[in-house]
Amino acid sequence: MRKAFPILLILFFFTISCKKDKVDATNTRSFQSSINDMASSLSTIKQIKFNEALYILKTFGVEADGDANELNALGKLLNGKKVPEIFALADQVAQKNGIEWTSVGPPSLGEMNIFGDEKAKETDPNDIKAHSLSIITKNTNADSIAGVKAIQIIPRLVDDSGNPIVFEGATLETVLEISSSGTRLLTNKNLMQDNNFKGFNLKFASLPANKVIDNKIDITVSVKTTEKTYKMSKIGFSVNPKAMSNPVEKTTETTSNDSADPNGTTNPDQPVTDPNTTGNSTTSSKKDPKTTVNKFLSNVSSQNLKAAYETSANPNWGSYENFSNPTSGFGAVKNLSVKNITTKSSNDNTATVSATYDVTDKSGKTTSLLVNFGLKNVNGEWKISSYKINP
Repeated sequence: MRKAFPILLILFFFTISCKKDKVDATNTRSFQSSINDMASSLSTIKQIKFNEALYILKTFGVEADGDANELNALGKLLNGKKVPEIFALADQVAQKNGIEWTSVGPPSLGEMNIFGDEKAKETDPNDIKAHSLSIITKNTNADSIAGVKAIQIIPRLVDDSGNPIVFEGATLETVLEISSSGTRLLTNKNLMQDNNFKGFNLKFASLPANKVIDNKIDITVSVKTTEKTYKMSKIGFSVNPKAMSNPVEKTTETTSNDSADPNGTTNPDQPVTDPNTTGNSTTSSKKDPKTTVNKFLSNVSSQNLKAAYETSANPNWGSYENFSNPTSGFGAVKNLSVKNITTKSSNDNTATVSATYDVTDKSGKTTSLLVNFGLKNVNGEWKISSYKINP
């Protein structure tokens, strides 16, 4: 017996030392075994939070279709990582996806098991009975220049009368898909824990304008409960083309050395030689029409709106009061940052100038714009006669 005790003690310490303290994703079996070893070294509360972290990472931290593929992707993501690293990564993923979860908070997602299917239980918080899913959309970001720039997409589980169902403590996987004419543009996931779910904030700048057909998108949201997945779509939702992502092609233009200061910014009062101008120029063509546009933008940026208004002869802008309106006019502008001004066409009487610039409004929101200015010759001076924001 005296000899047996040391042997048992050695075996005990050997077993303890064989427990893994980091993820081994060689295969699914070793992955699960290493996760179990790591969890067994934690307190009961920490074990629950560890399982929640794994669920967050499996659901939102990897891109794959199906449980098996998600597990494989998760294994690759976590291979070699220890518990603190997994918690830190889960915090990052939760924050990125707008999920109200942290590794240091109390347990909030219920019993989680990423390696097995969850069966409905009497107290299963995900076993929600609903008639259907509804979708509410609200404008969340708009200004007087670019218009609406984002919407909030809010799904609600409702009964047969269309009233929201009351529940809490759930972890319903909720997926948003945005498409246009059958082409998927983006996918996003989140967790619906009750029917006060804030939903998804869709910024139009995240949509590629060249893939959005007729400025319309299809919105589809699905919510997965224990027994059923509810799905609802809004087809042909109109999107503001001015707010979508639309990369501008860089244009190469030739300017005289005298037209730019040492910092590379254009002097609005300095005439510029336009490559389209012939040697037989008239009084109006001696001055490049983009000089007028540059003056206009410079004055708007400095909020010298009276001077900006005087460079125009645009009937669509109406009176100076309309032009300078702090809500619907250029009075809403805080400053401008001009990137490029190019004369597209010019003759003795009319001209077209293209300008790309970032405009920041009084609330601090910045929008990138590509604008075509139409100009006409008025008594030998170029005046802005039209203003069109390109989608």
